[in-house]
Amino acid sequence: MKLGKVEFCHFLQLIALFLCFSGMSQAELSRSRSKPYFQSGRSRTKRSWVWNQFFVLEEYMGSDPLYVGKLHSDVDKGDGSIKYILSGEGASSIFIIDENTGDIHATKRLDREEQAYYTLRAQALDRLTNKPVEPESEFVIKIQDINDNEPKFLDGPYTAGVPEMSPVGTSVVQVTATDADDPTYGNSARVVYSILQGQPYFSVEPKTGVIKTALPNMDREAKDQYLLVIQAKDMVGQNGGLSGTTSVTVTLTDVNDNPPRFPRRSYQYNVPESLPVASVVARIKAADADIGANAEMEYKIVDGDGLGIFKISVDKETQEGIITIQKELDFEAKTSYTLRIEAANKDADPRFLSLGPFSDTTTVKIIVEDVDEPPVFSSPLYPMEVSEATQVGNIIGTVAAHDPDSSNSPVRYSIDRNTDLERYFNIDANSGVITTAKSLDRETNAIHNITVLAMESQNPSQVGRGYVAITILDINDNAPEFAMDYETTVCENAQPGQVIQKISAVDKDEPSNGHQFYFSLTTDATNNHNFSLKDNKDNTASILTRRNGFRRQEQSVYYLPIFIVDSGSPSLSSTNTLTIRVCDCDADGVAQTCNAEAYVLPAGLSTGALIAILACVLTLLGRYCFQGLL
Repeated sequence: MKLGKVEFCHFLQLIALFLCFSGMSQAELSRSRSKPYFQSGRSRTKRSWVWNQFFVLEEYMGSDPLYVGKLHSDVDKGDGSIKYILSGEGASSIFIIDENTGDIHATKRLDREEQAYYTLRAQALDRLTNKPVEPESEFVIKIQDINDNEPKFLDGPYTAGVPEMSPVGTSVVQVTATDADDPTYGNSARVVYSILQGQPYFSVEPKTGVIKTALPNMDREAKDQYLLVIQAKDMVGQNGGLSGTTSVTVTLTDVNDNPPRFPRRSYQYNVPESLPVASVVARIKAADADIGANAEMEYKIVDGDGLGIFKISVDKETQEGIITIQKELDFEAKTSYTLRIEAANKDADPRFLSLGPFSDTTTVKIIVEDVDEPPVFSSPLYPMEVSEATQVGNIIGTVAAHDPDSSNSPVRYSIDRNTDLERYFNIDANSGVITTAKSLDRETNAIHNITVLAMESQNPSQVGRGYVAITILDINDNAPEFAMDYETTVCENAQPGQVIQKISAVDKDEPSNGHQFYFSLTTDATNNHNFSLKDNKDNTASILTRRNGFRRQEQSVYYLPIFIVDSGSPSLSSTNTLTIRVCDCDADGVAQTCNAEAYVLPAGLSTGALIAILACVLTLLGRYCFQGLL
């Protein structure tokens, strides 16, 4: 049967449609004398070779080699004179060619994820001469993807946190899965996310993998951690798609949504009255289900009769309220105190104020217990005064102490002798009257600080201490005297009326109005012709010369008796002798020498020279005596 041209064209169109629907794609090299023939896909012309990409499915598991395609040249007449050869990537090791027919087969399983395409070169040779009948041409075998890789979460497993009480739809974390299949071919690498575990609390966006809260008011205090399992499935989640999973641990972080609450409405504590100031009386704590900064407390005393006696502070580590004493307790004065204490969060969250006030109050009752206390003196310090002229046995003053306890035991007194080593004072054991035991001298000790002990008669171990400061009052019992030992000199060339010394006096007494001293020469010295005295009326006196012409060889030392009287009542006086030496002075009146024997020495000879002369004389006498003996 012969086909016409029209029928033949229709036949070729049917064959082309069949090849398209079957998904087969192969390239055939053919010789063309007119113009090249191109099929869809990457193609090029190299002289008369025409070739296309070859496609081969990956992961072929058949026992026979997988047919890839066919090479053919128009030069080949089918008589076996042409042979075909391959070179390039995978030639001979993966891809083989039938040198007679040009059929190409793959001999090994191919994996697109390992290598997506292979570049080879084809050559048609004359079998007899082994010479090319066509120029060498390069072509590509592309590995066609199949869905053989499941999605993988490379960053899993995940951990994330979200505040408790977050609204529905709050983002928690985004998970991402990757698929090694070809994203440009089919749906093998198109992933859809779903949640397998963690509902109804959380949801996941199918396309983005963003996990969000799905329930409102999730409470950390009820459950603080959730384990989610997220699945990623390729093929857009359709049946037959591959899947992978990862876990996501979500922790609810704390917010301040719980107000503090005292476990009890009232507390009671007993404390001894002897507890020292700043001691801890009690520790109370308001419970708060929150943690960290959301559970930090502030405590304060808002009411009660112990506002000035007690204070409360917070322990930063335990968030307890610490009640301490600010003032001493006294059972006899007050036996109990009641405090109203408030606890509040430092930082309240305005979003949760509707849940109620973020503070709470409780009542604390403190019972003061009686303690056997030592006697207490009526005054912390007893200042007393006594004249140093008082007689032994005279009363100085009285101290008083009592037992503060309800028993009011009698008290006995004594002096701590460590504070009165010389035993100047005595005290009556029953009355507390202090008397002198020895004569007192203000100039020896002006103030006596003694400690008086008060002891309970029924319990001698309870001893109180009182302090007494006894000031000794001065009387005028010390005569005035020179303020210092004076070294007075008078020059031989002194003129009459010349001041040679200014003197002053001291007195161990301390009169209330200060000292006033009066100076004069004694009666015997009043009429001397050498010196006179002038009272300066300011507790000093000046000594003046009455004549000139003092000479050391006549008298080298003068003794001048001076009479000094104080202003006491009665006044006391003393006679002090001023020693005055006669000296040789220079032109400025500065004493050079005051020795009287220096005048018997020859003028111009020093003491050293005289000693040398005396040594020479003794030497001559020694020789003379020696010669006489011979």
